[in-house]
Amino acid sequence: MPVKEIKGVLNRVLEIDLSLKTVSTVLISRQLRRMYLGGKGLGLKLLYDRLKPGIDPLGDQNLIILTTGVLAGTNAPCSGRFHAVFKSPLTNIIGSSSCGGSFGRKLKSNGWDGLILRGKSDNPTALYIHNDKVDFSDGTNLWGKDILATREAIEQKNHETLLIGPAGENLVRFASVASGHRYLGRGGLGAVMGSKNLKAIVALKGQYKVVPFFNDRFNKIKTKANTYINRNHISLLNRQFGTASNAAPIIKNNMLPVNNFTCGSHPKAINITGRKIKEHHNTRYHTCKPCSILCGHKGWFNDKEVSVPEYETLALLGSNLGVFDPNDISRFNEICNQKGMDTISAGGTLAWVMEAAQKGLVKADLEFGSVEKIAKALENIADLEGFGRQMAMGSRALSNKFGGKEFAIQVKGLEMAGYDPRGAYGQGLGYAVANRGACHLSSFPVGFENILGFLEPDTIRSKHLFVKFFENLYAAINSLDICHFTGYGLTLETPLSRMTPHFVLCFLMQNIPKLALALIDFSLYPEFFSAACDIDLSSKQFLMAGERIHILERLMNTNEGIRKADDTLPVRFILESQKDDPKKRRVPLEPMLNKYYALRGYDKDGIPGQALLKKLEIK
Repeated sequence: MPVKEIKGVLNRVLEIDLSLKTVSTVLISRQLRRMYLGGKGLGLKLLYDRLKPGIDPLGDQNLIILTTGVLAGTNAPCSGRFHAVFKSPLTNIIGSSSCGGSFGRKLKSNGWDGLILRGKSDNPTALYIHNDKVDFSDGTNLWGKDILATREAIEQKNHETLLIGPAGENLVRFASVASGHRYLGRGGLGAVMGSKNLKAIVALKGQYKVVPFFNDRFNKIKTKANTYINRNHISLLNRQFGTASNAAPIIKNNMLPVNNFTCGSHPKAINITGRKIKEHHNTRYHTCKPCSILCGHKGWFNDKEVSVPEYETLALLGSNLGVFDPNDISRFNEICNQKGMDTISAGGTLAWVMEAAQKGLVKADLEFGSVEKIAKALENIADLEGFGRQMAMGSRALSNKFGGKEFAIQVKGLEMAGYDPRGAYGQGLGYAVANRGACHLSSFPVGFENILGFLEPDTIRSKHLFVKFFENLYAAINSLDICHFTGYGLTLETPLSRMTPHFVLCFLMQNIPKLALALIDFSLYPEFFSAACDIDLSSKQFLMAGERIHILERLMNTNEGIRKADDTLPVRFILESQKDDPKKRRVPLEPMLNKYYALRGYDKDGIPGQALLKKLEIK
């Protein structure tokens, strides 16, 4: 079959009804592309137009929407990503998850910018997508297999797959979906696939080749972007040590979750830093295509070469459980990877059980630092064995049933990532207002507060401004679908930022934040978008698209019942200080939240106002 060229996008989405075993095509207008970009934004808009509020996340009416960005299939740096949106069975609000790997690129090679899945198959099913053809294959022989065994059974050369393991089949509320060696982890997409009897989606090699609309312009932008990335300090740390490079500054600033966020550091914490892991575990690159940062690594753990645990896994399945040996944490990580479970929610849930058992709220033999019991508990969760059936519901459901809400470390039902907000107040606000729950990637103010040192971490000054700005920017980046980690290079290595001394940047951000934010140059992102798909967007229009996407998601959540009372933090962070913090810091959330609401244009209940919706053209 002759190869056909895609000029950036085909503006076609494949819709599959699993109940009826039918397929159809949804066309994406130029205006919709301009307003919602692609990736997360386009997925949310498609979901908003089709999903009725109040439906059961594990019922037939839930949808799974997978979308690519305009860069998918090109050689733009770090563009091997795609996005999933759905209603989350863990949080009961809108779930979203971004993933690296090659599935999105392969789907696009078949001529599709996205995929809508509705209904439920009568029997276990594997979908095979090849250009305009969809094969509904019997997946009964795959049901019950873990991720590795399923992959071995169906993957062939030039195939890319999305797979669930036993956790997804058993509707564990934080079940993940595997895409090669990457995972759609947050919010329980694996359980939604399991509820639809969908074991696997396989994209074969398609007949299309993606080329940017303006190829020469695109290549010049790409060259500049790679230059910025290759000289950026944080990018180079990620390249050398992976995301475990985050551990050192987090430990230094007493923000590491230890024993269910009761402490912020530990004498053994150095063992989970990137430098120590590289030194003792012979790491090498194991990354997505195409990637310039190379944060994904493999290494030797327990006499096997496996993926190096990401920072979040080292923190939530490691220090937060009182475990500091990377070999033990790698073991837990591999259990989650093969069973198909989110490591952050798994770790947060186990930590709650350990503390609840200490306090006599539940009968469980889990203890902080109990390696064998942790490994067994993870197996039990995935297989719904014993108390694992209760733990499979997540920490919010457990605390609602047994008590202990004050130390269930979750927001809106989503377990918190590995940055204690008592060491970075802006991160506390970011967690509280993030649309999908306790998400560190919604705005990531800790990057400016601790990793880069631009903002004083334990003050509320200007934090609402930075949270809003980066929420908008990251929503747009997730819709372009390029890796978040490009942000360090593509904004900090631009001429103005590079020539301005660090102390001047710190002064501006602390004292004249509106000016500082106005001077942030992120223009390479909209330039990539315009060169790829022939829709010109200025930086202002790109940022407004991000705001539109963020507010649409907020509106969808308020339609599901989210209100101001949900934009909060666990009591532990508001009323308690860390046991080892000499400053005895607690997060002063309320004044930051009030300023944020006013800045956003929300009413007193946290609902987007009509003037805001009209400005953003959200119907």
